[in-house]
Amino acid sequence: MKEVLLSLARACIKSHFTQGHLDNSNILEEYPFLKDKGACFITLTFNGELRGCIGSTTAYRSLLEDVMENAKAAAFRDPRFVPLNEDELKSIRIEVSLLSEPKVLQYTDFDDLKTKIRIGEDGVILKLGNNQSTFLPQVWEMLQSHELFFSHLYQKAGLEPECIKQRPQIQTYQVEKVIEN
Repeated sequence: MKEVLLSLARACIKSHFTQGHLDNSNILEEYPFLKDKGACFITLTFNGELRGCIGSTTAYRSLLEDVMENAKAAAFRDPRFVPLNEDELKSIRIEVSLLSEPKVLQYTDFDDLKTKIRIGEDGVILKLGNNQSTFLPQVWEMLQSHELFFSHLYQKAGLEPECIKQRPQIQTYQVEKVIEN
């Protein structure tokens, strides 16, 4: 069942180069779970390095649409990278992360927050005013302490580390991921 998500993401990216259009009708008949609302992130790596990562933190469209749109966005519209070229397509590795519904986390200060965030398990969304950022649980593999993880999360949101004193909204979620071999 989950392998279809990887195939769908790859076919969607490939269709960009062939100017093709994916026929969704057979996919939805064979895999009706794709009609349900879902939120996912598509992560692309090339030679072990991040090559694109775009996703949705809340489920507002069908999982089929979310996978297709986020696959195209990760490949061609991630502002950190130049668009994927056709030669890279053969060598990229695709990961699909299905997100649970984010839950607001109540906390009093950073020390309290650290006791409630599970390293390696929780994805985190930080919101303060118009600034927002998120890290998938997989980011804990690179940023293995609360201090390091949150300092990068603040920076990604365009905020200073002192922003934690303003008690930004923190939401957590978990992912179920499937990765190409």
